[in-house]
Amino acid sequence: MTDAEQLALARQFIAVIPHARALGMEVEEMGQGRAVLSMPWAPELVGDPSTGVIHGGAVSALMDTCAGAAVMAHPNVTQVTATIDLRIEYMRAAQPGQRIRAEAVCHHVTRSVAFVRATATDDDRARPVATATGAFTAGGASEVPALSASPEEGGA
Repeated sequence: MTDAEQLALARQFIAVIPHARALGMEVEEMGQGRAVLSMPWAPELVGDPSTGVIHGGAVSALMDTCAGAAVMAHPNVTQVTATIDLRIEYMRAAQPGQRIRAEAVCHHVTRSVAFVRATATDDDRARPVATATGAFTAGGASEVPALSASPEEGGA
C-alpha cells in the first residue's frame, strides 16, 4: 500500500472513532511506521477555565491514537492494534488557543508487540508539551530488526 493510500485509509479510520471525532482529530501524515495527528484547541477541551489550558486527558488521547496509527502504518504489522502500555510525561502546558500536534514513530516490532515513541507540541515545536513511549499489540507481525538500534542493542 502506498503512503497516499495509507493516509486516505487512516483518515477514514479516524473519522469513525467516536472519541477522535469528538476531539476533532485529523490525520496529517502517515506511512512507514510514522504518523502525525493533530487536534484544534476548543473551549470544551479546556481543563482549567481560569487558564484556558487544554486538559491533559485530551492530549493523552491524541498521543495514544497517534501512536496506534504509527503501529498500523508499520510495513510489518498486518492487523489492527491495541494499547498495552502507554507512559506519558507532561513537560509543560500547551498554549491556549493553539492546535496540538502529535508525531509518533513505531521504532521496533516483534511477533506480538510494537514499540512506539511520540511527542506532542503546540506552535512551539522546539519545546514539547508531552512525550510518550508505548507498547502496542502487533498480532500477525513478523520479527523485524529495530529501525535504529544502537551498538549496545545489537545494531551495527
